[in-house]
Amino acid sequence: MSVYRTLLGLFFRHFYSTLAWSYDLVATVVSVGQWTDWVRSVLDPPPARPTLELAHGPGHLLLAVNRQGGRAFGVDASRQMCRMAIRRLEQAGQEPRVVQALAQALPFPDQTFATLLSTFPTEFILDPASLQEANRMLRPEGQYRIVPMAEIIGNGYLDRVAAWLFRVTGQYADLPPSWTDPISEAGFRVRRDDVLLSRSKVIRLIASRAENKESQAA
Repeated sequence: MSVYRTLLGLFFRHFYSTLAWSYDLVATVVSVGQWTDWVRSVLDPPPARPTLELAHGPGHLLLAVNRQGGRAFGVDASRQMCRMAIRRLEQAGQEPRVVQALAQALPFPDQTFATLLSTFPTEFILDPASLQEANRMLRPEGQYRIVPMAEIIGNGYLDRVAAWLFRVTGQYADLPPSWTDPISEAGFRVRRDDVLLSRSKVIRLIASRAENKESQAA
């Protein structure tokens, strides 16, 4: 298993950098055409502005947030992904508010954002430093929305094959406490709010700052 995880980690490092050009194609294939719906499920209801997406990838969600009337900012550690996102936003006539940076060291002042978004992030998202930065970025009434995974439940042949591949490669299992516990320990109250689509179920987490709940109770 350790060899598998090492190889998978190596693949993802290249997937987000030297192989970034293939991201959309791979995402479409592995999701059996559902990737866009999975990612956009984090936008229901429309997020309060301004919004920061952590690990924005090729920029599709940034574009969607802006088209909803939002004001989207993005950070990504990958230079290639930043370039793709900037190009996509500029081609759509939008201002690219994109920064190459690590989630563990965000280049923004405290409480800058009303909403944080992250869809299908890698393990960086549960790094205590990343969660501390997310807490610092978020306004008292804000939300941190995370889509860690999705489950394919369609009955079509391709859906069943894809669901099997997800299971055998460990890309889907019912969400373990190892996801929610670190978020809670970082000062958030977190709840699960799944989104049911016609052929899949999107696992969605909604987190808010625990101190805000405590102040309301007082």
